[in-house]
Amino acid sequence: MKFYIHKLGCPKNDVDADYIAARLIFEGHQPVKDPAEADSVVVNTCGFILPAKEESISELLRFGRLKQSGTLKTLYASGCLAQRNGDDLIREMPEIDGAFGLGALDSLAKAVTGSTHEEKAIRIEARKLGYLTWNNRFISDDFPYAYLKISDGCDRGCTYCAIPGMRGKFRSRPLDSILREAEYLANNGKKEIILVSQEATLYGYNYKGIEHPNIITLLRELEKIDGIEWIRIMYLYPAQLDDSVIKYLASGNKTLNYFDLPFQHVNSRILSDMRRRIDRDGINRLLDRIRKTSPDAAVRTTFIVGFPGETEAEFEELYDFVADHRFDRMGVFTYSAEEGTPAAEMPNQISEQVKQDRLDALMTLQQGIAFEENNRLIGSIHDVIIDAVNADGTGLGRSRADCPDVDQEVMVAGDKIQVGDMLRVKITAADGYDLKGAVLGE
Repeated sequence: MKFYIHKLGCPKNDVDADYIAARLIFEGHQPVKDPAEADSVVVNTCGFILPAKEESISELLRFGRLKQSGTLKTLYASGCLAQRNGDDLIREMPEIDGAFGLGALDSLAKAVTGSTHEEKAIRIEARKLGYLTWNNRFISDDFPYAYLKISDGCDRGCTYCAIPGMRGKFRSRPLDSILREAEYLANNGKKEIILVSQEATLYGYNYKGIEHPNIITLLRELEKIDGIEWIRIMYLYPAQLDDSVIKYLASGNKTLNYFDLPFQHVNSRILSDMRRRIDRDGINRLLDRIRKTSPDAAVRTTFIVGFPGETEAEFEELYDFVADHRFDRMGVFTYSAEEGTPAAEMPNQISEQVKQDRLDALMTLQQGIAFEENNRLIGSIHDVIIDAVNADGTGLGRSRADCPDVDQEVMVAGDKIQVGDMLRVKITAADGYDLKGAVLGE
């Protein structure tokens, strides 16, 4: 049977989708890149916040129309929304033939094969989930980078976040399992490995014994693998980031000097209500330590605006903080009241219009900062990895300071540029959030 997996949500969800594909291939099914050619479609849904849930439902309805036209036989939902609301999906969407939560790989494979008559909604209780993986992984693209999941779940209990209820307690992936997958990715042309999790800084803490691995142990072992040139870590929990990790990232090895620090806010009262375990003074000290250790470090952060009770003065504090610190990369989200989370029950919920106005103001500020910094980069030289080649032969790549999908890109002119090339590039122009450059010496 031919199948197509539609990926939604974060890179962690994308990795889960690759495990689903590998499991279906093991059953003898054939992956296709065009859903119009598929007998069965699996939509790997996201259930993190309301816009993500709405997108997942919209995509399920879109594929449902393919069933009505007769070109698709079965449609399944998998992933976080299926874990969170699988019964509701089955009840309210007759287009769906099954909803399979996190870790239900075997049940999903049996359903696609047509060898099961189980209940249509299958999920494992979040508290009973193990590490979500399978025997191997399917590589579905030709990019020179790959996301590699190192842990699952979360113990932090941020008041706005529904992830622990979906993905369960924090659990580190075994070190040997990570290394095997990294070697497999390297052998299949992946030069940049991007480590993803709910919290990278906590890796290994749940293992017993004095000699348990930590994030630095993992990085040192990954750097021994031939073929891997760059290692990037996503989601360094600010309250957990210590000097040993800061120094390691700044030490000039394969692990990039890139700090992904989701601060979420800077006002100490809001941070306390969010249960972020750090206050404004702690954030200032952390940024000072990073800048003193490595002035050239790239710092990316995210913020939430419109958290319950956020006053105009508290938003202005956040605005001024962003203006002062001039982050290299920044994302902003409006607060989403998620069912089952403490923040959804808090008083003084903010109107959607005010949330959007604050997001627009903060992103306009950051846009000006980003454009100024890009103009400052004209004439500088950077290492760039090429992710794609355009029809005119120009390369589309990223510097060490840029993660795929969320950061900016560099358009590179040069001779015979190929995907996966790692080039020395001189920046020749700035184009808004993106840069233009030429291969050094050409």
